[in-house]
Amino acid sequence: MEPAPSRTIPSDSQTARVVAWVEANVGGSVTAVERQARWRPVWFVEVDHPDGPRSLCVRGERVDIPGVWPLRHEMMAQALMEAGGIAVPHVYGWCDDPAAFVTDRVPGRPDFDGVDDAVRDVVMDEYMAALAALHRLDVAPFVAAGIDHPQAGETTATVGLRQYEQGYRAGKRRPDPFLEFCLGWLRRNPLDPRGREAVIVWDSGQLHHADGHLQAVLDLELAHVGDPMMDLAGFRQRDSILHYGDLDRLYDVYEAAGGFPVDRAAVQWHNFAFTLSNQLAFHAALADPDPASDYMTNLQWCCETNLFAVESLAEILGVALAPVDLPEPRVSLSAVGFGHLVEQLRSVVAADEFEQYRLRTAFRLARHLERVDEIGDACVAADLDDLHALLGTRPATWQDGDAALEAFVLADDGRHDVELVTLFHRRLWRAHQMLGPAGSAMTRHHPVQPFTR
Repeated sequence: MEPAPSRTIPSDSQTARVVAWVEANVGGSVTAVERQARWRPVWFVEVDHPDGPRSLCVRGERVDIPGVWPLRHEMMAQALMEAGGIAVPHVYGWCDDPAAFVTDRVPGRPDFDGVDDAVRDVVMDEYMAALAALHRLDVAPFVAAGIDHPQAGETTATVGLRQYEQGYRAGKRRPDPFLEFCLGWLRRNPLDPRGREAVIVWDSGQLHHADGHLQAVLDLELAHVGDPMMDLAGFRQRDSILHYGDLDRLYDVYEAAGGFPVDRAAVQWHNFAFTLSNQLAFHAALADPDPASDYMTNLQWCCETNLFAVESLAEILGVALAPVDLPEPRVSLSAVGFGHLVEQLRSVVAADEFEQYRLRTAFRLARHLERVDEIGDACVAADLDDLHALLGTRPATWQDGDAALEAFVLADDGRHDVELVTLFHRRLWRAHQMLGPAGSAMTRHHPVQPFTR
């Protein structure tokens, strides 16, 4: 007789409840649980099951921001996609405590670093075919199950933006002039989706591949009924670090696989709109972060995608963006202390992967604050000088400047779009370069592929 598998299970109460749910609802005996080292509660669970070993993923609620849609909405959309023949992880069901849903864990990897281009192209061709198949599904079962879809007076182009903006408005903590400028531009320049309607993932490009082939479409938290061109826009940002290949070629593959005719002007509009999703989602979490929030990940995401946004709008408007000069770093009274704190956090080793992740977030925060100490005051002064040129008066503080600039863009109605694009580019570049030391990975910008057709 084979010996029973040993159990490697943390002893905290949340993990114990996850184990109890899995054994009661999936069956078998849980042999190992690992809490993923990231910003939301996710557990990877190994099960000794009568039908053979199973690897599961328990996907919990975020703690730093409310979801754009409830977690149950994601679970239901995923289950319906599976029923429609789309390659997504199998859904086992809902766990009340902790709030989570349980799926198969998919093998493979999400990126293409070191992968031969020919292999990458096969995987991405299969992914584009999966999107085309998803877009051919009947939307009626999804609508009947409560999956969000256009309401009276709105089109498939704006369902997701409606959700994001409602969350932003409900939790707004301080002026956000760039976000208000971009939302105003979208309202003044609405997109006509020309009757297109499909089940979409929106945050596209999230997949696992192994052995040269697509394994599954993953992370469906933004799935709803929308404009299928949104899925052709969503992965443009992710491509900047995951490298999917020539995006124009992939659009041709999508069409050949039975997808909707590609409307590149609509894809460009949706690309700009989707660049705002991080700032919309994390505005409140950055203004008033929860203790469990990964502040630096959220800040880096927003700084990077805000640059994507201003670059995208500049491309639409035909505005050339000039390089931005940065001030020389100063040596303040705090410089030695900041340097010492950074080195202390760099040298500490935690007992497990999750605690090491928490230490890493503190280390990155310390390096950000050290860089702000070096150039922050000079960057604020440069921002206020830019506002003086625009407004005719120089605000006294950065807070006054943000409030004055937000009031200006809300009243402007598009008259100064070109001037504002160049001004915001300078502001956003300075903010991005304060994420960490000069030349560090945190301050490296990875532009999105430009539109070439």
